[in-house]
Amino acid sequence: MPLLDHLREFRSRIVKASIAIILASVLGWIFYNPIITQLAKPVCDLKAAQESMASHCGSLYINGVLGPLNLQIKVAFLSGIILSAPIWLYQLWAFIAPALHRREKRNGALFLAAATPFFAAGASLGYLILPVAVRVLFGFTPSSLTNLVKFDDYLDFVMRVILLFGIAFELPVFLITFNLIGFLSGRAILKPWRIWIFAICLFIAGFTPSADPLSMIALALPLIALYLGAGSFALLNDRRRSKKISSTSDH
Repeated sequence: MPLLDHLREFRSRIVKASIAIILASVLGWIFYNPIITQLAKPVCDLKAAQESMASHCGSLYINGVLGPLNLQIKVAFLSGIILSAPIWLYQLWAFIAPALHRREKRNGALFLAAATPFFAAGASLGYLILPVAVRVLFGFTPSSLTNLVKFDDYLDFVMRVILLFGIAFELPVFLITFNLIGFLSGRAILKPWRIWIFAICLFIAGFTPSADPLSMIALALPLIALYLGAGSFALLNDRRRSKKISSTSDH
């Protein structure tokens, strides 16, 4: 493809991904209250507080005239990114696919089949460790002080953790797909394993919203295991491919 065609293709994929995120954000806007009720559980029972008409819920509060509106917009947008993940992941792959041969595109279908469950698994893990992470972080509050938490900051933290975990779990999917299309060998994946592990830890330290060791370890260990598993699968696939090539050449 000429450069301008690549740019047009990139623009088309960005537009389609953006439309998917906007439509999913509308769902996030509609189901705003159930979403925040579920995400607030590690700190307080927001549903019970709403039903009892309580004036507050734990240590959470909203500040400012535009605070409630900004909170709903933020939650809707981040929910849209999470819910539309299969679509924008597909658009990412579709941007790469035109440069591949037909057989490589067929192998790329495995990427689409694996990307969604891996993203869901990462997002689920991020949600599951939230109560423990919140308790650990709140535990650093001195006993003589009260920790008041802005609700929008809290939800921003929660949803970024979920999104980051989901995206991070796409690492083995990309590695295995690139190996299947012949772009990366298993040796190339595993040989610089020290650099990979350092890069994973650096990525987690730099992009994890919280600085607590628990959430970092909870993300680092599965990612390292997935990286090593993807590299091992790639090595086995390379051996199978080389045997198939040698048997074909013998005939």
